[in-house]
Amino acid sequence: MKAAVGDRLIIESLHLDGPRRTGIITALHHSDGSPPYVVRWLDEEHETLIFPGPDAHVEPRREHRREEEARPAAR
Repeated sequence: MKAAVGDRLIIESLHLDGPRRTGIITALHHSDGSPPYVVRWLDEEHETLIFPGPDAHVEPRREHRREEEARPAAR
């Protein structure tokens, strides 16, 4: 797993229909983008150091920017 600052870290639930956790990677400990990562969790607004497991994946920053651009503007 490789990541960059600003990417999203998404951890899927281990239970069927369970919630997923999403956070923004705010710092790296290795220049090659490998774990561990410092992540600011969107649902709790605090940061933790995490070594992601097999239930996690990285969504590159450019992908979630495209999603935001595709959404209609709020009025």
